[in-house]
Amino acid sequence: MNSVFRRTRRVLPFVLAASLGLGLASCGDDEGASQSSSDSLDSVKVEGDIGTAPKVTFDGQVDASETTTEVLVEGDGPELADGDQVLTHLWFGNGFTQEKAFSTYDQEKPELVTIDEKTLSPVFREGIEGQTVGSRVLVAAPASEAFGEQGNPQLGIGNNDTVVVVLDLMSDVLEEPSGESANAPSWAPSVIEKDGVPTGFDFKGAPAPNGQLRSADLVKGDGAQVEKGQTIVVDYLGQVFDGKEPFDESFSKEPTSFQIGVGAVVPGWDKTLVGKKVGSRVVMAIPPEDGYGKKGNPQAGIKGDDTLYFVVDILAAG
Repeated sequence: MNSVFRRTRRVLPFVLAASLGLGLASCGDDEGASQSSSDSLDSVKVEGDIGTAPKVTFDGQVDASETTTEVLVEGDGPELADGDQVLTHLWFGNGFTQEKAFSTYDQEKPELVTIDEKTLSPVFREGIEGQTVGSRVLVAAPASEAFGEQGNPQLGIGNNDTVVVVLDLMSDVLEEPSGESANAPSWAPSVIEKDGVPTGFDFKGAPAPNGQLRSADLVKGDGAQVEKGQTIVVDYLGQVFDGKEPFDESFSKEPTSFQIGVGAVVPGWDKTLVGKKVGSRVVMAIPPEDGYGKKGNPQAGIKGDDTLYFVVDILAAG
């Protein structure tokens, strides 16, 4: 996916454990790793609204012998199940030292989390699976259950400490576009699909690019409007004009997430996708100056005079 993102400020889709070093990967079974609430959370106070950085204070040390959860704010969105994806803000603290260890609010970028027993430990599944989008959930657990026997030294959490987590479940992720279909403009090549999934562009009959940045909605989304600085989740496919096959795509893999409007992607994406609505399928023609410039992107086979064509499904924003 390096052909979509700017090489110097690239944002990639992350498996939480790999991107943050948080060790959220599964490290055992579910045995002994759940109860709804207990005294271990009584000394933790969380203030603030979901979507804003929580103010977490402690009235004494937190010592959890097993995973405990408490729903602080119950959202009115859909209930999250195994296999779902959700944009999630996370706050981590050490219940022994009573200090913050990490917060995605510091980067203003929620993480794209997949509810999957193979990649997400039982501790974090407990705080997400079965909850509703829009919820704020408080979790306390032994560090060994959350991160494995070694704890998480990178976060300053020892293996005998208790980890305290605040989870803000910001937005669920659509499986496909949602909204009203629209006719493609005359400048756009045809989107080739297999079973409704884009696999490439057919440029037969399409006019040569005119050097302008152009975009159109193939599906007018019925969700919230994308705002500058938000993290969005998309599926996409890119192909140069008259190219025989895509130089990059995510439809056959997993959706990707990144901040929009802040220079994390090529300028044509920033200029086009801010203001679009979640659920949209957008087709774009991006001239070199709004793509990779005169140098192109040799690694992806993109020359300096190539116009890039993309079809992008906006699946979430938060």
